[in-house]
Amino acid sequence: MKLDELKPAQKVESKKRLGRGVGSGLGKTSGKGHKGQKARTGGGVRRGFEGGQTPLYRRLPKRGFNNKFARNYTEVTLTMLNKSTTEVVDAQSLIEDGIISKENDGIVILATGKLEKKLTVKARRFTAKAKEQIEQLGGKVEVI
Repeated sequence: MKLDELKPAQKVESKKRLGRGVGSGLGKTSGKGHKGQKARTGGGVRRGFEGGQTPLYRRLPKRGFNNKFARNYTEVTLTMLNKSTTEVVDAQSLIEDGIISKENDGIVILATGKLEKKLTVKARRFTAKAKEQIEQLGGKVEVI
């Protein structure tokens, strides 16, 4: 380090010292004003509170429908299958190869991209074009 590379130390601002006499500018009420909920210890309102008025999140209508019986499939494309190291591709081998992180309610094979090698694919669902492309290369499709 050289003298011309020295920089001044960063200024450290001291914390506001509240309640240290009227002359300090932050004495008496310590910047909280007079009385009221926000002047009290532990005072203040929760997030979304609008002073007793019905809050916005309750005034807005609920939208849509959440089907608790819906199946949540993990989507795998043909391009992703090219990265597979094994000839028999199933959920376990895809997780081991790092292609998918987890299997939800099964795997669906989509025909996005091109498959470049012969594979035996085991999955819950296949799109028609994906099935066709796998079989075209001499691979097998097994619906679990």
